[in-house]
Parts: sequence; C-alpha cells; structure tokens
Amino acid sequence: MTDQVENNQEAAAEGQQAAPQFAVQRVYVKDISFEAPNLPELFNVEFKPQVKMEMNSKSRLVADNNFEVVLSVTLSAEVEEKTAFLAEVQQAGIFFIKDFNEQQTHQLLGAAAPEALYPYVREAIANLIGRTGFPAIQLTPVNFMGLYMERMQRAQAEAQQQAEAQGENAGSETVQ
Repeated sequence: MTDQVENNQEAAAEGQQAAPQFAVQRVYVKDISFEAPNLPELFNVEFKPQVKMEMNSKSRLVADNNFEVVLSVTLSAEVEEKTAFLAEVQQAGIFFIKDFNEQQTHQLLGAAAPEALYPYVREAIANLIGRTGFPAIQLTPVNFMGLYMERMQRAQAEAQQQAEAQGENAGSETVQ
C-alpha cells in the first residue's frame, strides 16, 4: 500500500510539472518620453484636447521559456491646433511561459501579457500629464483579447485572399 501511495505522489508531481505555466517575472519601463512644447501659453485657453492614442506590442524570447513583451503607447493631445503634450511609454515585462502549445503561447504574448502591462502604462501616462498642470486624462480600458482576435481574423482573411489569388494565377495560361 505504501508503494501505491508513493507512486501516486510521484505521478501527481509529474502531472504538476507538465501543467502549463504563465507568470509575470518582472515589469519595468523600457522607455519613457514626454513633451509639452506649447506651455505655458496653453494654460490661458480652455483645455478641451483632441486626444489620439497609438498602441502596439512586440515580444521576443530572451531565455528558456522567458519572453520580453513591450507594450508601446503614444498619446498626443492638441488644443486649438497646437500640441498640448506628447507622451510615449514603452512598458515591458518578462513573462515565463511553459508547456503551452504554439497557438496558446502566441495568444498569451499577444493578449494576456499586454493586458498585464496596460495598467502600468495608464499610471505612467496619468502621472506624466498630472505633472504638467493639465487636468488628468485617464486612458480607457482596452479589450486586448478582442484586439488580438480581430488581428488574427484579419491575418487569416489576408492569407486566404493571397492563396486564392495564387490559385487563380496558377490556373491561368498564357496563349501566344
């Protein structure tokens, strides 16, 4: 009976080792930039900014099962056709990803990791804007899984169009 308990414990330990793992190892600012070129003149006008946000992420393998993901956000605001501020933040993290298949790993790097980094970006940008004396601007939450799924659907549609175009070209003959 003791042998059976030991074997079950060993099997359970092996099963735990094979379980997929996703963990944040470290979060850090990779790059940060802020410009407010038209201060103090813009303090004399009503602050109703036209705000634009650009966002992207990239990832790379840095060590066994450890990936660096960098979420880049650029936020610009104009008031009366003058730049009020330009904030750029590259928030990065090291993520441990083990025992997921390729598609799941891609999804973790493209959606889950940027989602984990986004609150840090929001805080950094709010802090930078607050230091200018402008009213705070809070970035709205982002559905990273939804964005990821849209990107995948777009990529799949483009691949299908290319395959169809190649199929049409392969089927046509030139007559002389």
